[in-house]
Amino acid sequence: MKKILVVDDDITLRAALTRHLVDRGFLVEDAASGVEALARFEQEPPDLVVSDVMMPEMDGFEFCRKIRASRSGQLVPFIFLSSLGEIDSRILGHNMGADDYLVKPFQPRELIAKIEGLLERSHRIHIEIYRLIKQLGHRSDPSPGENPAPLPLTPAEEKVFWEVIQGFTNKQIGDHLFISPRTVQTHLSNILSKLTLENRSQLIRFAFEHGYRPPTQTEGEDDS
Repeated sequence: MKKILVVDDDITLRAALTRHLVDRGFLVEDAASGVEALARFEQEPPDLVVSDVMMPEMDGFEFCRKIRASRSGQLVPFIFLSSLGEIDSRILGHNMGADDYLVKPFQPRELIAKIEGLLERSHRIHIEIYRLIKQLGHRSDPSPGENPAPLPLTPAEEKVFWEVIQGFTNKQIGDHLFISPRTVQTHLSNILSKLTLENRSQLIRFAFEHGYRPPTQTEGEDDS
């Protein structure tokens, strides 16, 4: 289940957005300001951010800039949702690192379409990262007899670990292991915590750097 962070000082809009997103099967976390959102992001990065621009304490532009300056926030999809529709504001939003900029009032269906499109693109990026790492891994495989250190994970967490580093989504992993996407996310959160990592990308890099190799796929097998 993908987690969306909704950031807006308008409590009515936050509630409406949360309802629409939950109805579409997303897990939603919300914040009323850039400062609050940044703290939530640093605690556990979401899969995508939807943020207003004009907010107290820290506006959306600064929030986006700080997210993009952090290691864990460089690849997280980011959508501005703002009443500032002038071209200069939209350009500034993109310059800060936003992937899209939607002007209020908006159609919820359009926002959902943008969210689903960006999440799909993000998934393809992670798949490509995994493929590149796998290619590089063939050049630096451990010598015969050298095995990576045992993972400090439970058997259930270790099964999720092998699935995640192959680029599968929570839903795909749930289908493979016959558990719910929410349970997959719980295991993934525990894995990241135990390995002191922040997100999927870091987990894939960790696996490569420490010599953890999933079973070789059959040539031509679909990764989707």
